[in-house]
This record gives sequence, structure tokens and C-alpha cells, in this order.
Amino acid sequence: MKIHNDLDNSSYSSIPFSFNIRVVRPNPKPIRTIKRWVDPILTRRVFFFTIQTPLRCNTLGCEEVPKQSKGVVKQHRNASTTMRNSKLAVSLLVARAKSLQLHHHTCHCVASSSSPASTPLFRFLPSSLRNSKSLVSARLFSSYYSLEQFSDDEYDCDFENQQVSSTVANVDEWKWKLSMLLRSEKEQEIVSRDRKDRRDYEQIANLAKRMGLYSELFGKVVVASKVPLPNYRPDLDDKRPQRELVIPLSLQRRVEGLLQEYLDRLQLNSAKTNESLDDVNSANQVKKLDMDESDDTFVDESVMEKVLQKRSLRMRNMQRAWQESPEGRKMLEFRKSLPSFMEKQGLLQAIAHNQVIVISGETGCGKTTQLPQYVLESEIESGRGAFCSIICTQPRRISAMTVSERVSAERGEPLGETVGFKVRLEGMKGKNTHLLFCTSGILLRRLLSDRNLNGITHVFVDEIHERGMNEDFLLIVLKDLLPRRRDLRLVLMSATLNAELFSNYFGGAPTFQIPGFTYPVRAHFLEDVLEITGYKLTSFNQIDDYGQEKLWKTQKQLAPRKRKNQITSLVEDALSKSSFENYSSRARDSLASWAPDCIGFNLIEAVLCHICRKERPGAVLVFMTGWEDISSLRDQLKAHPLLGDPNRILLLTCHGSMATSEQKLIFEKPPPNIRKVILATNMAEASITINDVVFVVDCGKAKETTYDALNNTPCLLPSWISQASAQQAKYSLWWRELSGKKGKVQIDDTRGLFPITIEAWARIYRRGRAGRVQPGECYHLYPKCVYEAFSEYQLPELLRTPLNSLCLQIKSLQVESIGEFLSAALQAPEPRAGVVGLAEVENAIGFLKMIGALDEKENLTNLGNFLSMLPVDPKLGKMLIMGAIFRCFDPVLTIVAGLSVRDPFLLPQDKKDLAGTAKSRFSAKDYSDHMALVRAYEGWKDAEREGSSYEYCWRNFLSAQTLQAIHSLRKQFSFILKDAGLVDADASMINKLSHNQSLVRAVICSGLFPGIASVVHRETSMSFKTMDDGQVLLYANSVNARYQTIPYPWLVFGEKVKVNAVFIRDSTGVSDSILILFGGALSNGIQAGHLKMLDGYVDFFMDPNLADCYLKLKEELNKLIQKKLEDPNVDIHKEGKYLMLAVQELVSGDQCEGRFVFGRESRKPKASNDENKFTKDGTNPKSLLQTLLMRAGHSPPKYKTKHLKTNEFRALVEFKGMQFVGKPKRNKQLAERDAAIEALAWLTHTSDNNQHEDDNSPPDVTDNMLKLLGKRRKSKRRHD
Repeated sequence: MKIHNDLDNSSYSSIPFSFNIRVVRPNPKPIRTIKRWVDPILTRRVFFFTIQTPLRCNTLGCEEVPKQSKGVVKQHRNASTTMRNSKLAVSLLVARAKSLQLHHHTCHCVASSSSPASTPLFRFLPSSLRNSKSLVSARLFSSYYSLEQFSDDEYDCDFENQQVSSTVANVDEWKWKLSMLLRSEKEQEIVSRDRKDRRDYEQIANLAKRMGLYSELFGKVVVASKVPLPNYRPDLDDKRPQRELVIPLSLQRRVEGLLQEYLDRLQLNSAKTNESLDDVNSANQVKKLDMDESDDTFVDESVMEKVLQKRSLRMRNMQRAWQESPEGRKMLEFRKSLPSFMEKQGLLQAIAHNQVIVISGETGCGKTTQLPQYVLESEIESGRGAFCSIICTQPRRISAMTVSERVSAERGEPLGETVGFKVRLEGMKGKNTHLLFCTSGILLRRLLSDRNLNGITHVFVDEIHERGMNEDFLLIVLKDLLPRRRDLRLVLMSATLNAELFSNYFGGAPTFQIPGFTYPVRAHFLEDVLEITGYKLTSFNQIDDYGQEKLWKTQKQLAPRKRKNQITSLVEDALSKSSFENYSSRARDSLASWAPDCIGFNLIEAVLCHICRKERPGAVLVFMTGWEDISSLRDQLKAHPLLGDPNRILLLTCHGSMATSEQKLIFEKPPPNIRKVILATNMAEASITINDVVFVVDCGKAKETTYDALNNTPCLLPSWISQASAQQAKYSLWWRELSGKKGKVQIDDTRGLFPITIEAWARIYRRGRAGRVQPGECYHLYPKCVYEAFSEYQLPELLRTPLNSLCLQIKSLQVESIGEFLSAALQAPEPRAGVVGLAEVENAIGFLKMIGALDEKENLTNLGNFLSMLPVDPKLGKMLIMGAIFRCFDPVLTIVAGLSVRDPFLLPQDKKDLAGTAKSRFSAKDYSDHMALVRAYEGWKDAEREGSSYEYCWRNFLSAQTLQAIHSLRKQFSFILKDAGLVDADASMINKLSHNQSLVRAVICSGLFPGIASVVHRETSMSFKTMDDGQVLLYANSVNARYQTIPYPWLVFGEKVKVNAVFIRDSTGVSDSILILFGGALSNGIQAGHLKMLDGYVDFFMDPNLADCYLKLKEELNKLIQKKLEDPNVDIHKEGKYLMLAVQELVSGDQCEGRFVFGRESRKPKASNDENKFTKDGTNPKSLLQTLLMRAGHSPPKYKTKHLKTNEFRALVEFKGMQFVGKPKRNKQLAERDAAIEALAWLTHTSDNNQHEDDNSPPDVTDNMLKLLGKRRKSKRRHD
């Protein structure tokens, strides 16, 4: 840096001194150089300086200029990019000023023509420098980088013409704003609608990230916050749903009359009602006392003990007789061949001496079938068989059923005697059952009613490594139970080696390891696959072809990725640590081009060709992420000359949505000389076992369901599997070539495909006994270094799913704090960065409060108590209860049962259009997936009575098994509600209003709320918007996705999931009145007739009288429902007859005549005058006139406006050959309004004179309008 200064510093210590700072040459040490000129400048009383920096120069230089030419710097004509070193210079200048303690100086940082105080850098100066009386001015100029060197002959131009870089100045200002935000304790975020902030958002976002803050761009609004921000903010959305609501005046008057009649009768009968309530309470108390007395019945313990001893002796004799029989000895020999038998005595001793024990054993070692049986046999042999009661939980219902069948067969007893099972909808157990296999949910249900598990001696929890939500919840409850039940023994069984985690959770419980069968399985990772096959990866041959229907998915792979995702970030970190030195250059080049985002259809094709041409015979199992990938890959393989040849390859697919008959094909043996290739979902999803698989191709990805608590949205996004899941791929190779009879395939409607029957168990065990196994091959399509970076185990379900049902069950245990209870979990939900508390738990509690299951103190309400009895999601349980209360029980029962299982509507890949058309026929233009489900089930029942149910399902693409599951669930739910007293025995009474479709829609809305989406019609399309996600899309299999327009303003939906965008499914159209009466709580807005819902996300604007009617009707309806929930014996249809009639009248008569508007809330209420005489809540008379004419079947009116000499306007409206002229007005809009008012006056036989001036209500439609309607109807009849 070169400084030109020919004057003595001391001689100019008290006079103004001017510097122009510019770069002379680059300097590798800018900070040290700058400090050399900062000190002499700051020691002067007065100074001025400017800064000019050319391109690519990273240091500053100083050159003195004459005083008379100070500040005269010409902007270079090629200036383009912003300068940053000026900020560095000024920052050092200010820092040095502080160090020199210049308390008597002030420094104005001026940019161009801006005032000193408005300059961002000025605000960073110390207050002592800003407020001093002494005048010292430092002029800072932040120029652009120059493309050419700065020349001395350009000094003569005006400095003020130099334009400052707006981006740099704006970012500097945001730096100050964000600094102030960090220092403020009250402020949490900065919201800006400035256009320049949107322009510079990328720089602002990077700045906020460096400062530890969060930023987001919501449409035209920039937000920086201390806490994480969601993807959508309804409070910043100028186009959130705002509804102008209109209903026919005659309907409003009928509803108001019925409501008033109810209120009058209620006031007259209030005294009688109070007396009846007192009588009911007294009766309930007496009943409760009677129940308490019946529970205290005394039983002679000594007599019971003698009975149990006799039973124990009988059980021992029966067990010995079976073991000495030929069949028993043969079965015992088989059981001795299992690895678990070698550890029998050690296991029994460990269980006897420890309250908790953790056992881990590989698949096939016999832990599930043998360990509970060992304990039962030991207790029976010691004479305590009748005193022993064992419960063994399974994560899936099919496992509980098949294991119980196997154990009962090994004991030589029929199922339901000593050994039984209990799952949802099914069960086989008796009074002599001492070993019960059940699902985790069944045991949890028992714990809710019997917290001490009285009578249970042993609890086995199997497959705890799967970390399901019920299993984690069960462990919390059992851990709390153990101190109260010292005699209870708890055995935890896992198939993986993570026993240490569970041992530590139970205070260092002892662990036990059972060795399993080991089979040689050879694993090949991507680098090995490339060497074996000789395939070369390029940037183009990795693009997956999804066909024309999913062309956007193919195109998306070509687009550059803006940000890292979970898949790419893990790969980049793993590959950066690996060199692949031992592999060929061809393989290394391919790995460098590897695109981890793609599945790799072409690579899978190359691997399959290699197996078919060069490897030994055997089936191939290919694990994919989902049905779309499976179907697209299948289409590609069918076009291949080798893989698509049916004489050489049998190509099959396996997915949970397929029909049962199609799923069974994968277990059948292929014809000779034909290799079977199966495309299936990930092992962690399907848990399938195919006996002839020799080769496995693993893409390493799975669509895992997670929960985004910040956005309150479930997500189904592709992610890397865990190391445990990758190992599961090898297990499928261990179970091939099993001899014996072919096992029967069984399907579980709720969890997928699990073909592990008794015969399959036998094949597994005989296989280990034989020991003759040829090595298997597993091709992992990802490098080994990436595999080593996988998480060891899958994330527990407790941390990746909504907790609504779980929190409700926790409250039913009479726990004070849900958060404290969940903090005792094996892996508890953790608070997010910047968020106080657990977001997942807070969302669940907020949801339960919104639906009325919890009060403000987080205690269970009457509705919450009923919901805790139902084994369904709380929203479905509420729908079921409301269906019983409003006497439309049967259709609602079908809907709830259908939403609790898999979708019965099948969607074959090659017959999508036919399947969609069949489903639309069931909808019958009701714009409801739920009503389509009801009609499909009713048709199936009719066909079943006629004996043609199979043909009915085949013709309409329905799953007969799912419909049978719906039928069983209907019975279970009906029994529970009858037991609770909410459903009468008289079926005709509880279904008295089932024919009222509008009332059924209302009940659906009451259950699915707050799952609502607004339906806004555009010119050629529709848009849907929700409170949590903003813009959403409809699933393609929804009946509403097939319509161009939906005549309802709202859709209520049962489920949403984020894939690439957020999709909603199972939707039903509802009217404004249904949403207002059966949706969430309402509050008054600022204006008269303004109602708010969902904390102001939804706005309704209407006539003030109508708003009061809605509020009063909803209030009384909620009181009546609460009365029913408090006392199920109350007949609200009798006591609230007129109120129920008013509700039915309103929900049935609302024709959705309103419209969506935007920005209405910000408008000021309009003063009432003669110009809105014929309007309601400011509705334009022009709109009212057009509506009336269009309903009558006529063309819309035409307006002509004339500009008068008085500078006023007069309008004329014409329709049906008639013309109406309005009064002169000050603008065209008011003139047309007045003309419309005149036309309305003629249509309704009213005028300004025969209506009171204070009467602001719309007139009735009478003679002239009726004449027009009559003519239209007559013409229609003629055409007919």
C-alpha cells in the first residue's frame, strides 16, 4: 500500500485533512497495512475519506488529494460487482477509534446522498462518536469493482453521481438488524415485505445462517427468526381462505325460528331439567355403589388354592403323557435340535433369579416358540402350572396367530386350551389358557384397565428391536409396574445384537445370547458389482425412466439440485474418506459419476443379466423403494430381449397393495429352466420369506414414513436404510430350498405380507438340521463406505410418527404430564433447536384439545374417556361417536372401519383407468371418497347375500379380504359403543337419519377436522390449501381428482403425506354451514358479521344477524352433545328436537352460494347508507342481480354508462329486453350499483319509498322474479 503525504502530520493536526483511499497494488497483508494508516488519520481533529476498489484487489491503499477536490471520484464505466473491502476498512477504523478512546469526535458514514443517520455503518459507531458536538466527517463510499485499473484522470467527476451498491448496503443493513435481533430478549423474528429483501434473499439467508439464525421466504415476505421456521405461514399469506357466506333468506329465517323455539322451550323447562339431572346423578351414584359392593365379593382363598393345586396335578399328568407318547417323543427330538435347547437350563435359572432378563438370538434359533414354552413346562412340572399365567407379545397379529398354532401343536393340544392367542378382531383362548400370545396393543389395553396385571406371572416381549410405538410405550408402563410387582418376571427378546441398550434401560439387567444357524452369504458392494459386471456408470445411463405418465420424475433427475438432501449428504461425506485404490480406473471413474439420488434401473438390469447368464440357478429378489419404482422397472425389464423373455424369466412383483392372488404367485415354484425374478418393496416394509431365493439385489433405499413436527406433516421420502435392514436382506437367502409341504400364504390387512405358517416354521428348523446349503449372493448397489455410514438401527417409531393416539392413551393412565411420562422412554423425543418443549408432544396435545378430548388443563374430557375406549385414531373415534349421537351410525361405522384398514379399492398398474372409473361410479358425483366406500361395502353385502361376492369384487376392483376386515371391525366398534351406552339396541333408531347425506357429511367433518382444505376455482383448474402446508394436491386415486370443478368450498380429508409435494387423500366436500357448525371453535372478528376459525386462518364474512345465528346454534349444539356424553341415556333428539331440526335444515339447505375473497379482513367496515340497501354485509347489488338472473336461466345483465355534463355518471342495465336507469353518481361503479338496485326493486316489487330507511335487509323475491322462474321451468318441461 502506498500513501502519498508530502505534508507534515503535526502541522495539520488541527485543520481539516482529506484522504482519498484507493488501491494501488495488491497486498497479501491487508489488515496490518490498513492499521498503519488508521492511526495517523484518527489522531487528527477533522478528516474526510473515500474508498475506491478495483476488481480482484483485496487490499486498500491511501493517496492524499488536494482539499478543494475532496470527494471527487468518478465511477468507472465498467463497474459491475460489489465491493467488500470497504466494509473491512471501516470496521477496522471504528475498532481503532474505540481503542484510541476518541470520545470528543463524531464520525458520519455517508453513502451517496443518504443522510448519515440512515447509513447502516453509522449505527455501528459508538454513541460517543455519534453524539459529540465536534464536527468530524468521514465520508465512506462503497463502490463497485472495476474491470480496469483506476486512473488519475478520472478524478474530475462529481462524487455524488456515484451510485452505491444496493445489495451490499441492504445486506449491511440486515447485518445490523440481525445483530439487534440477537440482542433483543423480546423480539423473536424480523418480517419484511420489501422488494429489495426478496431480491437479496440468498445473501440474507447465508448471513442469517452464519449468525445462527433461521430464515425463510414466504411468497413475498422475508422472515428471519431465532427459532426454526415452518414451510408455510398462514399469517403471512395474503391469499389465505376468506369466505363471503350467503344462504337463502328463507332458509335463514326458518333456522332462526327453530332455534328460537328451542330456546323458548329450554327456558320454560329449565326447572324440570335440573330436577331430572339430579335424579340421574343420584341413580348413577347408587349404581356405582352397587358396582363397588359387587367387586368386594369375598372368596375363600384356601378353597381356591386347593382347586388350583388339583388343576396343576392334572396339567402335569397330561404333559407327561404327551411327552411319553410316540408323537410327543418325535416332537421333542425336533425341539432338541434347535439352538435354544442347549441353553434351556441356563435360561430358566436366569429367569428365576432375575426380575428382568434380555435375550438376543438370531432368526431361527427358537426363542419365540421355545422360551415361553420352557417356562410353562417348568412351572407345570413343579406343580405350579395352574398358578402360572404367561403373556407373550408380538409386534404383528399374524405372528401371534401362527406362533400360538405352532406351540399348541408342539404340546399336542388344540389351540385355545393351554395355549391361545388374542389379536384385534380374533382370538382363541379359554379359562384354562396359561400361555397367551397377543399383540402389544392387546396387552396395553389390559394395562389401561388393570395397571398391576393381577394374575400374570411372566411377560415376554418379543421383537423389541423393531422399536414400534406400542412396544416402546409398553416398556415404559412395564418399567413403572415392576417395583409394584416384585413377583412379576419380564423377558425381553430381540433378534439383533443391541441387547445392551435394553439392559441399560432396565438398570443393567442381565443379557443372554443364543447362537443361531449360520449360512454362507457373500456380499458384493457397488465397487465389486462394477468390477464383476464390467458396467460403467455415466451421468446419463443412471437416469431412471418412469414413462410418459411420470415424465416429470424423469425430468427432475436432469435438473441441478439446489440443496443437499439426506441421501446425497451422507454419500458425499462417506466417499470423501475413501480412495478405492484396489479397484480399476474404470470402476473408480464410475464411482465418481455415481448418482445416489437415482435408483439405478439400468444398473439393476445389468446385474440381472449377469446373474441370468453367468450364475447358477435360483430365484432373484430385488428390493425397491415403492410401487412406482417397481412398476417402472418392470416395464423396462419386459422390453429387454433376455429379461423380458417369458420362456427364460418369470418376472413377478410383490407389494402390499396387490391382490392376494397376485401375491401368492411369488411363493410358487417356477417351471423348469425358468428363473424367477421378484421385484418387491424393502424387507423392512414387507418382511417376506421366499423359500427359493438365491440372489438378492438391494438398492439400499426405502421410503420411510417420518413425521415433520415443525410443519405437522407426515412425510414419505426416500432415505438410506439402516445397517440392520441391510442385514435383513441376507436373511432371505438363509431360508431358501426348504423341503416339505408348501406353506399356506397368509395376508395381514394392516401390516403387509407375512407368510410364516406352521409348515414354514418346520421348514426353517429342518433346514438348520440338514446343514446342506449352497452359498448365497447379495448385490448391494452402494459402496461399502456408504454402508458403514448407515445408521445402525432404524429410527424408533416413537420418534417418526404423530403421537395423537399415544398421548390419549397416556392420559387414560391418569398421568399428570405427558411430556414427563415420555421422557422415561428408551429413546425419548428431544426438544428441537430453539423450541421450548417437545414439538411432537405439543402438536399431539394441541390436536387433542382442538377435538375436545382434553381440556385446557390437559385432563381427559367426557369425549376423551370414550375415545380412549376405542382402538382407533382419536379423530376416527370422534367420528364414530358423533355418528351414534346424530343417528346416522351405519354409514359412519363403515367409513371408520374402512379408514382403519387398507384401502379396499385396488389399483392395478395396467388397469388404472378402469379401476378409477369403477370407484367413481360408487361416488355417484357426491364428491366424496368416504361415500364411495360406503356404497362399495353395501354393494358387497348385497352381493354376498346373493352368493356373488367374488364376481362383485373382481368386477369393481375391490379387495374381498379388506371388505371382510371392514365387516369384522364394524362388529367390534358397534359392540364397544353399545357397551358404553352410546348405541341403542334398536338398529332402526340409531340409523333413523342415515339417509340424510348432508348430515353424514357433517359427522365426517366433525371427525376429520382440522383436516380441511379450501377449494378455490381458477379459470382452468382448482387449487387446494391447508393451514399447515399451504398449497396441496389430491391423490390420483381420489374420486375428487377426476373432477374439473367441485361445487363445495371445502374438502375434509383423513390423511396427508409429503412425498415431493403434500398430498391429501380420502376427501369429502362440505359446505360452509357444515364447517361452521361441526368444525372448530369460532371467534368474532373486528367487523360485524366476521367469524374466525383455526386462530384466524379461516375467515367468514356474512350478515351480522346470520353470524349471531351461527354462534348461538353452535353453542347450543355443543351443550347438547356434552349432555349426551355426560349421560348416554339422555335422548337429545327428544329434548333438543327443534335444535336438531334447525341443524338438519341448515346443513341440508346450504347450497354453497358464497365466494372466496382475499384481503377482506384488512378492509374497514363500510358505513350503512342507501347505496347498499339491497345488499348483505356489503355484497354488490350487481352480483345479487346476476345471481338471480343466472338461476332463472337467463343471460347476465349488460351495463352502459354515460358521462354527464355535471361530471357525474349515469348507468343503464339491460336484460330480457328491459332497461333500468339509475341515479347520477360520482363514479361509474356507484352508478352501475344504483342501476342494479333499480332493477332489483322491480324484480322484488320494492322501491326506495316502500322500505324503511333503516331496514338494511334484502327484500323477498316475489312476483316478477317468480314469473321469470316460471317461464324458465315451462320451457324446460317443453324441452323434456
